[in-house]
Amino acid sequence: MSRIIRTEANKVLAQAVEYHGFVYTAGIVARDTSADIKAQTRDVLEQIDALLETHGTDNTRLLQAHIWLKSMADRPALNEIWSAWLPEGGAPVRACVEAVMADPGYLIEIMITACK
Repeated sequence: MSRIIRTEANKVLAQAVEYHGFVYTAGIVARDTSADIKAQTRDVLEQIDALLETHGTDNTRLLQAHIWLKSMADRPALNEIWSAWLPEGGAPVRACVEAVMADPGYLIEIMITACK
């Protein structure tokens, strides 16, 4: 039986789960909800980098991304930061939707699937 590795798990969720060489992150949100969309996006991507590193992978191995924005008006700013973060030719499949966020200060939430 394959081992399931859970990172920073609590009673509700884990920040990441690894199984059979795949890494799935929770929806990651910014730590500073007073920041603008660019700063929140950078923070979320830094947290994703750290989670992927914990599991022995990185953003060159992305498969899928789900992105929720508080406002679609923020999509161009997201794409600017996102595109700079992605490796050349390494874009995953992606969905990006507008959503009511769990906290009104959250402007973005990103969930990633990657492989090792």
